Amino acid sequence: MQGDTRAAAYTAAGVDIAAGEQAVTLMQAAVRATFGPAVLTDVGHFSGLYNLAGPLGQVDGPTNPVLVASADGVGTKLRLALVAGRHDTIGADLVNHCVNDILACGARPLFFLDYFASSKLDPAQVATVVGGVAGACRAVGCALLGGETAEMPGFYAAGDYDLAGFIVGIVTRGRMILGSAIAPGDVVLGLPAVGLHTNGYSLARRALRLDDPDAAVIRTRLAATPPGLGATLGAVLLLPHQCYLPLVAPLLDAPDGPLVRGMAHITGGGLPGNIARILPPGTAVALDPRAWIAPPIFALIAERGAIAAAEMPHVFNMGLGFILIAAPAQVAAIQALVPAAGIVGRVTARGADQPAVTLDDP
Repeated sequence: MQGDTRAAAYTAAGVDIAAGEQAVTLMQAAVRATFGPAVLTDVGHFSGLYNLAGPLGQVDGPTNPVLVASADGVGTKLRLALVAGRHDTIGADLVNHCVNDILACGARPLFFLDYFASSKLDPAQVATVVGGVAGACRAVGCALLGGETAEMPGFYAAGDYDLAGFIVGIVTRGRMILGSAIAPGDVVLGLPAVGLHTNGYSLARRALRLDDPDAAVIRTRLAATPPGLGATLGAVLLLPHQCYLPLVAPLLDAPDGPLVRGMAHITGGGLPGNIARILPPGTAVALDPRAWIAPPIFALIAERGAIAAAEMPHVFNMGLGFILIAAPAQVAAIQALVPAAGIVGRVTARGADQPAVTLDDP
């Protein structure tokens, strides 16, 4: 919403959440016009789902395969990687982000495609970036099936490049997790994030004065170790986006069906924006920020950028990279399989004028 104080600092940093939401609204009709009966999700979910039963001539049933696809980039974290000369980890950022998006629907990755574009190709640089993509794909059993390497002089600044990824995964019809079964009384659990992952970097760079036009100045600031951070600013900000597939897989493979009713990958839009994407009508989530410890980088960003406490969770993951929602009876089994999953909130009934996700004041 334009003028919303929760997004004031982010808008000032150059990212207009309201414009992004309006763009989605304006494109919805055109996108939906392409849908047929095989499409199982609407615009706005973490991934698109395509039921193969019809195209394969099968009767739709719980064991039929469903393709799950997503596309993404790494945002302006790429700017810091470029300035720091770190091209070996940005590929893992890209792959892990995409894997987590399809994981939120219960899917495992099948194959990945990458897109690398620059004004003039540096072969060693491209090989390093794609090597990182390949390494992250190997780690999750995903084939790097192909991609595109584009040279576009006059379009990108000298030395810059752009990177995007496209993933396709699979899940059986009966094990899809879309959030439709979420109900009041369910428990919200969170999996820790190692840091910012790949979202909020435009605001973080502005707050931490890493948007200086002089790259040497930025490198000096990245090399500093602020009090309480425990590492250099560059090391913390360039930590690769965590992949949650190894943690979550056992919950999906339970013999009687997945142990969770909904999952959310916390990326752009922060905690409220991403959890709201999976909630069915009439439900809301109340989070308790006292239930987990946010990494110190978030306090540093808020302090140096004079960012209101109410805005921070709408931009950053605040230390929770992946959310699980489950029936109370499943919580003990979930925590036995995934000890890192801590209870961070509850699902409630949603009133007419109530927001989908609320956080207690920290």
